[in-house]
Amino acid sequence: MSFSLETMQLSGKEVLPLIEGGKGVAVSNGETTGAWAAAGGVGTFSAVNADSIDEDGNIVRTVYHGKSRIARFSELVAQGIAGGISQAKVAHEVSGGNGRIHMNVLWEMGGAEQVLEGVLEGAKGLIHGVTCGAGMPFKLATLAAKHKVHYYPIISSARAFRALWLRSYRKAPEWLGGVVYEDPWLAGGHNGLSNSEDPEKPQDPYPRVAELRKTMNGFGLEKTPIVMAGGVWFLREWSSWINNPEIGPVTFQFGTRPMLTQESPISDAWKQRLLQLKEGDIKLNKFSPTGFYSSAVYNSFLHELYERSDREIAYMDHAAEDHTEPFVFGVRNRKVFVTRHGRKRAEGWIREGFSKPLQTPDSTLVFVSPEKAKEIRQDQLDCMGCLSQCAFSNWAANEVGTTGRKADPRSFCIQKALQEIAHGANPDSHLMFAGHAAYRFAEDPFYAGGFIPTVKQLVDRIATGD
Repeated sequence: MSFSLETMQLSGKEVLPLIEGGKGVAVSNGETTGAWAAAGGVGTFSAVNADSIDEDGNIVRTVYHGKSRIARFSELVAQGIAGGISQAKVAHEVSGGNGRIHMNVLWEMGGAEQVLEGVLEGAKGLIHGVTCGAGMPFKLATLAAKHKVHYYPIISSARAFRALWLRSYRKAPEWLGGVVYEDPWLAGGHNGLSNSEDPEKPQDPYPRVAELRKTMNGFGLEKTPIVMAGGVWFLREWSSWINNPEIGPVTFQFGTRPMLTQESPISDAWKQRLLQLKEGDIKLNKFSPTGFYSSAVYNSFLHELYERSDREIAYMDHAAEDHTEPFVFGVRNRKVFVTRHGRKRAEGWIREGFSKPLQTPDSTLVFVSPEKAKEIRQDQLDCMGCLSQCAFSNWAANEVGTTGRKADPRSFCIQKALQEIAHGANPDSHLMFAGHAAYRFAEDPFYAGGFIPTVKQLVDRIATGD
């Protein structure tokens, strides 16, 4: 049975209904975006701490000079704007005027509104759409309408879109280019699981997307496309969705597959690791300092976080109930009370070399090695406010610059982890986001013998149904 893919009107132009998912930090850049657009689809560069490019085409890494978090935050925003403009220009040039160029931001990133405004103003006419998720971007419609670009909110339920529409988007419906349904169990990076959903029990995306379409139709959005994101590999596996009245106009987003292309800026070591993944190697976890679940390759970086979370005991400031055993820690010899079992476990961890107990915001102690404790503390001190609020460092983008809670040593500096892996560090020892279908690289005959396609070859292949 042959597979036929028809073009669709997206962000003001007839294009292939194939969208490159935006991956930050610095993984979806102007080169990949421009190449995807040149192939006739919609390319998406990440404006999450995007790299600036100098006149010689070299990446300009940010060096922070500010002595305070707030000062470094200002540098971060300025760099984000400059980097976003730089990548938009590259994407435009590489695209040759074909396809469409989108930018992607996380609403919960530090300075999201400022970066959006700065990039859209500085790259006027080069960007045709904005995708935005990781939070509830109520102001997205207003910003997009102001700059006359289409907006694509990323949601994971009909309920979330309903809230966005009623509160904000109904005021600028003409610029709503599409609604991205990002499957919270299948997509890579941060996921939109709600408190009522079980991370261990994935739900079939079809009824969830059908419900989204029903909600959209109720608002008169029958012609507005839904973008299916997460778990999409072979389009032929989704053929029943195409021209399906329950789903309506639909296009598909690919986040993981574009990573393994010749234009992709990730390291060769990272690309080779992708080719070796097996089913189950990607783990949905709750370690991100954003507070969201996220999906990443299980490697030594993630393994250490799982182990760290296992070395945790509760304490009380005074003896009560079964917390009767005194436990002294820290340079000030603070005394707290733990259970008899907890004290026994703590003594065992200390003998194993995890001799530094660190306080969490939840009246618990987590035990790490002196080296890890020093690294955690330094990372917290170096915080530059890359999130609107951060559990790891307790930064918040408010007048006082803090969440008001203790910094949480059970998490990690996501800016450091993503910057390092994006710029060539060992992918085993840093955060490696990936969608849950990434294991299919090893099974797909397209990649046999370690073949790495160009973006054009990949888009052409996807358009055949494979």
